[in-house]
Amino acid sequence: MAAKNKSSKSKPARKPRADAERNRLRLLETARSAFAQKGPGASLEEIAAAAGVGIGTLYRHFPTRDALIEAVYRNESRQLVLAAEKLTAKHPPVTALREWLLVFVNYLDAKHGMAEVLNSLVGGASALYAESGPQMKQAIAKLLKDAAASDEIRWDTDPLDLLRALAGVMGKNAGPESKRAARHLVDILIAGMKTHS
Repeated sequence: MAAKNKSSKSKPARKPRADAERNRLRLLETARSAFAQKGPGASLEEIAAAAGVGIGTLYRHFPTRDALIEAVYRNESRQLVLAAEKLTAKHPPVTALREWLLVFVNYLDAKHGMAEVLNSLVGGASALYAESGPQMKQAIAKLLKDAAASDEIRWDTDPLDLLRALAGVMGKNAGPESKRAARHLVDILIAGMKTHS
């Protein structure tokens, strides 16, 4: 009898885990949007309400405001790295590289939108940036290596130069114009790297 009760209690535990993960992802998306729009003025209560959960649920996932900000940034960086894998599986190498650079522009735009919030972290955001740097370098290096192996482009310098060029165009005060310029620069960079027979 005791074993029966134990197994009936363990079965429902699976559903809350899936719900909890959905809530966590919804909170991250909502927080990213709220921080980008309102900066440090976005309250945790607003974020919880907009995500359709109670403030207790938010605190269960993210015990402090800093924990939420860091999780949002890490999630954005992780999505960028995962995009490289997905695009490589779906497109020819040069197309995958171009599409990923466009995703990187969106990432920079979101990062600029959150700059004030990231700077509000206790101890600053340097550690977060340092943590995501190697992952991004690895992603762009693989995309460039695959594209160069296709003999459609040539590239013989630091892969981060591409990302630095885009970050430079986005500037410190990113907006629709700088984002448009950065997207245009992606095509200029790809055209400049193409091999001509």
